Amino acid sequence: MKRLLLLVWLAPRVVAAPAVMAQGAPPPGCTSAEARQFDFWIGNWNVTVGGQQAGTNEVTLEEGRCVLHEHWTGSRGGTGQSFNFFDRTIGKWHQFWVDDSGNYLHLTGTYADGRLVLTGEAPGPDGKPADQRLTFFNNPDGTVRQLWETSADHGASWQVVFDGLYRKR
Repeated sequence: MKRLLLLVWLAPRVVAAPAVMAQGAPPPGCTSAEARQFDFWIGNWNVTVGGQQAGTNEVTLEEGRCVLHEHWTGSRGGTGQSFNFFDRTIGKWHQFWVDDSGNYLHLTGTYADGRLVLTGEAPGPDGKPADQRLTFFNNPDGTVRQLWETSADHGASWQVVFDGLYRKR
């Protein structure tokens, strides 16, 4: 009897919930204006800091146009990758970064006024948690500025970790 009641209770939910998928319709996708806010970073880039070559970066659009995949190569060696996507359930961007030394970041943020600001927390040089802030500026000349800052005092003061200028190759 319990199984019959469970089946009666589940039947309308099973039919209604995946009806769109059962018809072969595509999933919601990443075509909203918000999901396209970070497209200014897509491309092959030469990256400089203070006019000196810092590395190269290739940023591609993958997974059905849902993920911006970064492939970083530093001028002194060292590589890293990030996966960036718009989370439509909370209306925020995510970045997951990992490099060849095992360092990683998970940042979350929003786009406004021509810039994407991502924040999170990671261990500082002393191993204690430090706030992280990455700001990507969509410059009118087609360049992109990436400013990475860290704070050990909960945002009372910020120190620059990286201030790079991206120019298309």
